[in-house]
Amino acid sequence: MRTIRDYVDRRAAEQPDATWLIAPETGATMTFAQLQRNSRDLTHFLIGAGLKKGDKVALMLHNSYQTARLLIGVMYGGFMVAPLNLLAQPSQLTYVLQHSDTRIIFTSEEFAGRLETALEGVDHGITIIAIDPDATTLFEHAHLPDTPLPDVRETDDALLMYTSGTTGKPKGCVLSNRSVCAGGEFTSSAHELTNNDRVLCAMPLYHINGQIVTTVAPLVHGGSVVMPQRFGVSNYWELVAKHQCTWINVVPTIIAYLMNTPTPKEKGLDVSRVKFCRSASAPLPPELHRAFEDKFSIGIIETFGMTETNAPCFTNPYDPAKRKIGSPGTAWGNEAKVIDPVTGKEQPRGTPGELMLRGDNVMTGYYKDPENTAKTLEPDGWLHSGDLGYMDEDGFVFVTGRIKELIIKGGENIAPREIDEALLKHPAVLEAAAVGIPDANYGQEIMACVILKPGMECSMETLTAFSRQELGPYKTPKVIKFVSELPKGPSGKVQRLKLLETP
Repeated sequence: MRTIRDYVDRRAAEQPDATWLIAPETGATMTFAQLQRNSRDLTHFLIGAGLKKGDKVALMLHNSYQTARLLIGVMYGGFMVAPLNLLAQPSQLTYVLQHSDTRIIFTSEEFAGRLETALEGVDHGITIIAIDPDATTLFEHAHLPDTPLPDVRETDDALLMYTSGTTGKPKGCVLSNRSVCAGGEFTSSAHELTNNDRVLCAMPLYHINGQIVTTVAPLVHGGSVVMPQRFGVSNYWELVAKHQCTWINVVPTIIAYLMNTPTPKEKGLDVSRVKFCRSASAPLPPELHRAFEDKFSIGIIETFGMTETNAPCFTNPYDPAKRKIGSPGTAWGNEAKVIDPVTGKEQPRGTPGELMLRGDNVMTGYYKDPENTAKTLEPDGWLHSGDLGYMDEDGFVFVTGRIKELIIKGGENIAPREIDEALLKHPAVLEAAAVGIPDANYGQEIMACVILKPGMECSMETLTAFSRQELGPYKTPKVIKFVSELPKGPSGKVQRLKLLETP
């Protein structure tokens, strides 16, 4: 069996006093034995509140001691946990809470008002339980009913994640216990992690990366996680050094901002235990990849995952000599192929198409959405990723963009990432993202939104001339806008279609 309960119980039996979680703001720690005890107490509490196996429990909390154990504890009990995006507006929350059939929400006072507004549009009863995120006691309930725990099977639903789509209503990905465990197993095996490893979690727990890679994976390999409430660029390396982390898990946006900070050596910090930096959730531009490794002397393992695959599905090798910059690696723990989006036929190596995935990590389907499930999941288990790319002779995948975000100018397909990477080569550019805009002559033209590095100046004319050198006239953006931020989902991935709303 592969369930969250199995892994918690195994760790509590084999490593009861080993630390699983560290909350740096308070200094509180949680052992595997404490996690097991808390998970059982939570299960009894939810049963006492009238919940049945499979019922939905939502979380609306910043990363914290409580958030981590609630995330694991709900799944431990056989219920389905539904983390809510903290950036969601009340109307979006109303839809998710109504659609998901949520019964209970754990939150803090910070979000209580927004939730009350959202619940005005929900037609079924939902109980809001406000907690102290930093408390080390579970609840203010001295006596919890001692009832038998419901059976949990690997095929039982465990996690309900709503995708942050750029258009339309979000879709709820249903992920089973087997799928959740597979994500943790793939992370642990791909990166050769053991019970001596400790990761710094800079990702929010309402995103699949933070949940699976930095929270579930340590359950699998018996390691530990340092979980600050929020990512902070100013104290990032201090946390890594103080808690002797052996690996870090980031997204390209975090890498970009760390590039503008002093190195640990310049700060007098010892981060020599860090074996690698794992990058995921969005493509990592090769120039940024090389610059980070040169500056910090920490190798990057680029990976690829999505909510529908429970985070990891491609990864570069642990051996630095075998990695390929510009690629998120090869399939790991699941199968992959590239197909022609029109005919559905598998493409030969080197030929672009849609990436397809199949394995234990893949979702069961979209909640209460058979139409989109049928479009995304083939009867034989293959998942349509919606991502475009190709596979080289060694099986390494190179992602070129999303099918819906492809720019088609005068009949020619242009991958937005190609534009991004060209602009990022300019020394004044911190971030860049391209998107197609309507054009009377070509059907679509190219617009790029650019964030400049702090203290740097650059004109549209300068970047246009630079683009012509890098890309040629045809692929040079017709419009370049300088912005203070790019629209992103919780993982840090740019939501390109929202660039069209940029003033």
